[in-house]
Amino acid sequence: MSERLSSGSPPEWIRCTLGELCRRRGGSIQTGPFGSELHAEDYKDEGTPIITVEHLREGKILHDDLPLVGKSDSARLGRYSLSEGDLVFSRVGAIDRCAFVTELEHGWLFSGRCLRVRPSNGDVNPKFLAYSLNSWQKRRWIRNHSVGSTMACLNTSIISAVPIDLPSGPEQYRIAEILSTLDETIEQTEMVIAKYQQMKAGLMQDLFTRGVTPDGRLRPTCAQALHLYKESPLGWIPREWDVQPLSELAQINRGKFSVRPRNDPRYYDGPYPFIQTGDVALSGGRLLFASCQSLNAKGLAVSRLFERGTIMVTIAANIADTCTLGVPMCAPDSLVGIKPYRDELTQFIELCIRRRKHWFESRAPQTAQKNINLSDLRPMLVPVPTEQEIGHIVQAFDSLERSTEANESQLNKLRQLKLGLMHDLLTARVRVKATESEEVPA
Repeated sequence: MSERLSSGSPPEWIRCTLGELCRRRGGSIQTGPFGSELHAEDYKDEGTPIITVEHLREGKILHDDLPLVGKSDSARLGRYSLSEGDLVFSRVGAIDRCAFVTELEHGWLFSGRCLRVRPSNGDVNPKFLAYSLNSWQKRRWIRNHSVGSTMACLNTSIISAVPIDLPSGPEQYRIAEILSTLDETIEQTEMVIAKYQQMKAGLMQDLFTRGVTPDGRLRPTCAQALHLYKESPLGWIPREWDVQPLSELAQINRGKFSVRPRNDPRYYDGPYPFIQTGDVALSGGRLLFASCQSLNAKGLAVSRLFERGTIMVTIAANIADTCTLGVPMCAPDSLVGIKPYRDELTQFIELCIRRRKHWFESRAPQTAQKNINLSDLRPMLVPVPTEQEIGHIVQAFDSLERSTEANESQLNKLRQLKLGLMHDLLTARVRVKATESEEVPA
């Protein structure tokens, strides 16, 4: 049960600062070690993990590629270790990142670009505090009070001054419990999506090396039925398949936008969608119907308009990200448009390019900004099954893609629900029933 409030915090809530919650009974706010205390050569292949700014995401600590230090350094830096219930802030650059330390991360270290917030024992539920500090209101407050001319920075004084609206202990616990339950559902959905992504990668490998039989099943592998395959420049492929360069299957043109500076407003805000590499990257290889920018007639004259059904490929910064245009769109020279001569080849070719993303990335020069060009795309060899088999291959992939999209849609809804709940619960717009007799874990 909950009751809505018209406005403001209820009188039983306490307005305090983060510093007040960390001044007694073991609480503290501490800056991480200075860079001089640890150098690249101190990192080991095994040992105690060190949490950096890059490992703080959406209230959690990412466990991938954490730097490690040996026993001697770990002991020397012991005052910078973490305990379950601590909070870790990024204090340089992306300053609004705050993560909750779980039992799994107990004993880990935090880097010099981070702050450790250790609430006073018993005064506040650490999870409630983590959710409060990750709300958009608190993140905005922190950004607005940061210091630094070239890069935003935090210090212990700023963090100590963050205002906190604190309900009773039982209500803190119930709010944290509700949001934690929703977080668990979000994590489970993310795991399902990750599983589907792995399945898609495996299926794509099978579809483009084994193909499918007329009844829609994968062919036996080459090792199982060598007579069904033949050698080709792409390796062993089904006997019915051909191999052709991309230039023989599609028209390939580079985008264009010759205006300098690129953001000259005289060319924008018209009826012609104008996509960028970011639009393509975010599409995930799917149909694209909208763009972040648009061109007017003057902009169209200095750009290139690609027709609906064109496969767009990024060739600068993001390499070989793809999408297919759902409507005609203009594109700059960081994109290439590929329009197959046969419509039934469109999705098949897009999948071919998506599958070879790592191959294209390996061909990009290791410069400040990676890039490839038309000479990399035009000679790319494409396996070409029969028209009927192409349909089966695309259909098999689409089935898994639809399941992925459904879970991604559910994930977006859950994230929006969490944002709304955080705002309602942490501002007392919606109250939760929690009695003093309710058991609240220490």
